Amino acid sequence: MSVKCRHTLFVLPMVFGSAPILAQTAVSPDSDLDGPIVVTAARTELPANALPMTVEVLDSETLTQQVAIGGSIVDAVSALTPSFSPTRQKLSGAGETLRGRSPLYAINGIPQTAPLRDGARDGFTIDPFFVDRVEVIYGSNALQGIGGTGGIVNQVTVGPPERDGISGRVLVQGSADTGFSGDGLGGKVAGLLGWRGGRFDATMGAAFDKRGVFYDGKGRRIGTDLTQGETQDSRSWSLFGRFGYALSDTARLDLMLSRFELEGEGDYVPENGDYTIDLPTTSVRGTPPGKTATNRTESAALTLTDSDLWGGSLMAQIFWNRSRDTYGGEVAPIATFQDAALAPIGALFDQSQNRSRKYGGKFSYERKMPGFEALTATLGLDLLYDGTEQRLIATDRSWVPPTNYRSIAPFAQFNLALLDEKLRLAGGMRYEDVRISIDDYTTLASYGGFDVAGGTPKFSDTLFNGGVILEPIKGLRAYASYAEGYTVPDVGRIARAVNQASVDIDDYVNISPIVSNNREIGVEAKRGPLDASAAYFWSASKNGSLLVQTGGVFEVQRQRVEIEGVEINLAAKTPVPGLTLSAGYAHLIGRTDGSRDGIDKVDRDLNGANISPDRLNLAASYRNGPFSARVQTLLFLSRKFERTPGSYNDLYSFDGYNVTDISLRYQTGFGALTLAAQNIFDASYIDYYTQTVRPTDNAHFFAGRGRNFTLGWDYRF
Repeated sequence: MSVKCRHTLFVLPMVFGSAPILAQTAVSPDSDLDGPIVVTAARTELPANALPMTVEVLDSETLTQQVAIGGSIVDAVSALTPSFSPTRQKLSGAGETLRGRSPLYAINGIPQTAPLRDGARDGFTIDPFFVDRVEVIYGSNALQGIGGTGGIVNQVTVGPPERDGISGRVLVQGSADTGFSGDGLGGKVAGLLGWRGGRFDATMGAAFDKRGVFYDGKGRRIGTDLTQGETQDSRSWSLFGRFGYALSDTARLDLMLSRFELEGEGDYVPENGDYTIDLPTTSVRGTPPGKTATNRTESAALTLTDSDLWGGSLMAQIFWNRSRDTYGGEVAPIATFQDAALAPIGALFDQSQNRSRKYGGKFSYERKMPGFEALTATLGLDLLYDGTEQRLIATDRSWVPPTNYRSIAPFAQFNLALLDEKLRLAGGMRYEDVRISIDDYTTLASYGGFDVAGGTPKFSDTLFNGGVILEPIKGLRAYASYAEGYTVPDVGRIARAVNQASVDIDDYVNISPIVSNNREIGVEAKRGPLDASAAYFWSASKNGSLLVQTGGVFEVQRQRVEIEGVEINLAAKTPVPGLTLSAGYAHLIGRTDGSRDGIDKVDRDLNGANISPDRLNLAASYRNGPFSARVQTLLFLSRKFERTPGSYNDLYSFDGYNVTDISLRYQTGFGALTLAAQNIFDASYIDYYTQTVRPTDNAHFFAGRGRNFTLGWDYRF
């Protein structure tokens, strides 16, 4: 049963957990599901209509359908979310944004992003086979403390077995480009086995995925990004385990373990294109230097929940996460890795590796106030520690020095229901106490080899939120909200790029935190065959963080950033039984203080590394008995970005493009057969990131993926 539902939520800064949290019944018109929908990302037991912000839930069937088309969680979220930017179809997610800002990826609430040095690999940390649903929360908020300035993408893993005894799932699938080229073939096998007996249950699984080379709409191999890494011509292994024990009828203890590794096969090297004639970069047979780009992530979480403790609900979680991201090696960028003390300038080979480890705890207690049941209160505490370093592994140098992040964040949240719950007021605060520690270090020779005095800069801030929700008629709601989000800039990029003497980290303003606010007003109608919503939002950060290309690599500049936009979604059942039509549209405008003249005023467009194009999504879904189908078209509309303040002759231009996907599924008596096709009309185009960030870089002039097919068999028992 497919459910792709959109709620308006005001996100409470409470504890993420894996225990069921009941949300208001909110079902898309193409579903016949009745009853509550579990939304763990809301971090509250209040119904969804009690909270004024936008959240979207991609259920298991919707997710399976989209992953068969695009191959990843990131592709699934991007395809269904108009304000999410087009994916790069690479291992790197740099430039992929939600509402113009970076989303925070999480697995059962465990943050996957390394806050001190964002390696942009956080969308590939678990195999989609082990994800039951995805919860997308829109807009800046302090839900996780650090991160989530654009929103949160929480991947909820498969739950415990639903019945005593043995149960499981097996998936076998193959993929091919439109020409069925030998090197374009791929395949995946995955299995999950669960057992429940009495109070104890266990679920374990493994997945292996081999991806072939990607071809564009004209039958050419898509260019390989050796440095940032690829999902094409790669293989991945994933292991998953979940073990639970029911302490009582209301209390439960869960242990979740996950390990994911994606590694490039290393069979191809890029061959430059020519942007002047729209000839994209391609790939030719060859052996890349050094180690191939690899992404490895390990996570563990122990969660305790009790839905009836002293009249309220307790949730407590401790977690651990470790990642090691290896980037491809190259002699270029010459200005960055070269050191005459090690080799002649222009001859030194090197490659970098991000190493990050984090652990923390999240605790909250929620209950209605005794004697005043209309008021629900939540108190809690979040703790986070992260240690990150970026090394150059070929020469054993430190590019980003070992850096530690520590956060302590108590919070309180309140929700008041009035007029028989037709009117609600929500509000609260979160206090963030942050410390960043960096020892003394020396920058690379290319930055001047300066000695930098380490330090322990400390920051603290109180983040507020508030909102009002009016629901005069069931299924018809309006809301307005204000929420502050919090993150730090990419401290690693800033620390490694110090190029002047006598810098003391304690006084280096560039690593001060980013506080972004999110204001939003919206309406929602869910009545009869209609499911519609519209939201207008705007956010600003006085000391924002932008990536700017300098000397072949991207470094951080601190500038004021303002973003505003509108998002509209509409779905309706038609008179044809089982047929639903839907549409979604998003329009965003982003501006920054590009002149850097000391005047706090935005005067330049954000480019494609920071903001997405306008987009229109159109789809038709059909379900009749064992058969279901979906056709969707994603139209990315053309636009121009002003590069120089006040100059209309210096523009980045995006031509726009559209792709149409299709998915067919038939449930047999022995599993389900799925045939999916991405870009069914084999459209040829240059991807969005290339056109708006690196339009004149022949080595990175990448085309988008052409038509490709996936055939799968999915058996559950």
